[in-house]
Amino acid sequence: MGLDPLGVELRHLVALAAVGRHASFSRAAEELGYTQSAVSQQIARLERLVGQPLVERPGGPRPVRLTPAGEVLLRHAEAIRARLTSAAADLDALAGGTSGTLRVGCYQSVGVRILPRVLREFRARWPAVRVELTENEDDGWLLQQVERGELDVTFVVLPLPDGPFAVMELLADPYVVAVRPDSPLGRDGGPVSLRDLATQPLISYARMRDVHAIENRLGDPALRDQIVFRSHHNGTILGLAAEGVGAAVISWLSVDPHRPGLRVVPIAGVSPRVVAIAWHRDRYQLPAAAAFADLARTVALTERSLMQDTLGS
Repeated sequence: MGLDPLGVELRHLVALAAVGRHASFSRAAEELGYTQSAVSQQIARLERLVGQPLVERPGGPRPVRLTPAGEVLLRHAEAIRARLTSAAADLDALAGGTSGTLRVGCYQSVGVRILPRVLREFRARWPAVRVELTENEDDGWLLQQVERGELDVTFVVLPLPDGPFAVMELLADPYVVAVRPDSPLGRDGGPVSLRDLATQPLISYARMRDVHAIENRLGDPALRDQIVFRSHHNGTILGLAAEGVGAAVISWLSVDPHRPGLRVVPIAGVSPRVVAIAWHRDRYQLPAAAAFADLARTVALTERSLMQDTLGS
């Protein structure tokens, strides 16, 4: 017999998730505020609807565990929970109108170079909306928060992983090398090539999706062996470059263009990373979120002009 979806109730799935987390009917009952027999009854009811065992019950003090069928159903249950969380967020947004909270995800380079000007303009135009900022260097993690309904918008770097996302491109952010003024790299005023970097100790980013790792973005996995230090903090990367520990290979937005003791040189023949802002395509989009994205695009245009003036591109 197959699953009867009309008979499944949310409380059944919540009980299954709790049993899976705790490997125990009694601890699941404590978390949910039920009796142990109530949790057992809900799991038994769900098993009858599915037509196969969902929990292995070895008996005695040994922990219980989900069967393969239980694991499969749990994954779908987590997706349902995420959609219900998103629905609750949408209802809150509708009730809030032009007030309430806008939840924004951000990573460091955008947080330094773009976000402050966006927030200044946004607060002037939407004074009743409070912006709640979540920061993480891994934009993949930020996208997970968007999918779960815990963020309204987030800054990201393309390409995106698979998921229910809509996106607005903001600007192309070229890769550069930051070195001491006495470094031979780029001393002639022109861009450096990957061949120029082949013998240099390098410094670059730490936490990020694999697709964004510098050795992958530059199309030369062998550069991995030259990276002597990785950091999730741009200030640390630039400080090490200024002390001559190595050449910092990062994006333009990660550089402080006013920092003394560094020369910033473009890298030839390497595609820039594309900075964007993303949101959940299936959720109601707050008017404030749409306005925030539009302001981000406007600010990105001014940053692009500064980049062109500095790099001569």
